This record gives sequence, C-alpha cells and structure tokens, in this order.
Amino acid sequence: MITIQLNERKLNIDTNINISQLLLQENYPQIGIAVAINQQIISKVNWANQLLQDGDNILIIQATQGG
Repeated sequence: MITIQLNERKLNIDTNINISQLLLQENYPQIGIAVAINQQIISKVNWANQLLQDGDNILIIQATQGG
C-alpha cells in the first residue's frame, strides 16, 4: 500500500496502480478531466503508463460548462 493525496484527500491505494486505474477505482470519468501529479499535467495518452508513487499529490480537475 502507498499513500497519495487526491484532491487534498489522503488515500491509501495498492502499489503498481496507474492513473487510469485510479480514475476507475474512484469513479472519475475518463473524459472532460485533466490530471496533474505533483503540479505537472499528465497527458491522457500517458495515463495507463504513469504509475503512482508514495507521497504523490494528484489533482483531478473536471471541466464544467457555463457562461
């Protein structure tokens, strides 16, 4: 198990988990969002390859419509 921060919430997750798996586990949509790890935006094409590390700070931002 490792501990990460997900949108300012501590979360214990399995080791060897990637961004795509985390999004599924936490019921986030796969479209209309941006993901940053330690203040660095991660391109969607890299989500399946980007393994999370103990202590990572993950920010998920969901696009909203409005005017």
